[in-house]
Amino acid sequence: MGLIEQCNELFKTASLYEVLGTTKEATEAEIKRSYYKVSLKVHPDRAPDDPLATEKFQVLSKVYAVLSDAEQKAVYDEQGIVDEESDSLSQDRCWEEYWRVLFPKITLQDIREFERKYKGTDEERADVLQLYVQFEGNMNAIMESALCSTLEDEPRICSIIQDAIENKEVTAFSAFTNESGKKKRTRRKRAEKEREEAEQMQKEMGLDDEDDSLTKMIKLKQSSREKNYNNFLSDLEAKYAPKGKSKKGKK
Repeated sequence: MGLIEQCNELFKTASLYEVLGTTKEATEAEIKRSYYKVSLKVHPDRAPDDPLATEKFQVLSKVYAVLSDAEQKAVYDEQGIVDEESDSLSQDRCWEEYWRVLFPKITLQDIREFERKYKGTDEERADVLQLYVQFEGNMNAIMESALCSTLEDEPRICSIIQDAIENKEVTAFSAFTNESGKKKRTRRKRAEKEREEAEQMQKEMGLDDEDDSLTKMIKLKQSSREKNYNNFLSDLEAKYAPKGKSKKGKK
């Protein structure tokens, strides 16, 4: 059975892009990020109750292998076919190893180092303004989605947005310019509550500031902002994982 047929059988669509939840116009980085997020749902280690998890994971990996290869992607975009004999779809390829090379495990130290290098950069500014436009000035959504953001970062993020508005780089959305004091206070109270909950869990779990166990830190976030924290990890891994090709091995 060919790849497109497998997609139809397992994901109910013949479109490789739909399988990854992305589009033909997506950038290489966006396709990679989509592959990561979708593959997590069926990763054999994370979906033990899905009898087809391994098969789905392998198909998702093959789809990404095609769409991440410029020549194969061009052929698929133009003709709607996949070269089943290509090296990237080799039957003896270890897809778990392929996935891990693309997305190596990230430690708490890695996150702290990224945060140190990221904050205050042009990249952070561009990301903040992208979120501002995406959420039309809704600061609740912006603060929940901004990488490495905490309660203390809000004045700085607001300053970035205000500066861009004054320089006519972005539209002045009323949700931002006319945000009520009550909404700001509610957001601050919620952030403070989340921080207190995290600190309490940290004490209960016996963690200290130098603990580099990412698994424990994820558990620590479960009662407050787990979804946003895991999205941050996903974006961080998908966006900054080093590029490389996995070695061939037994399935």
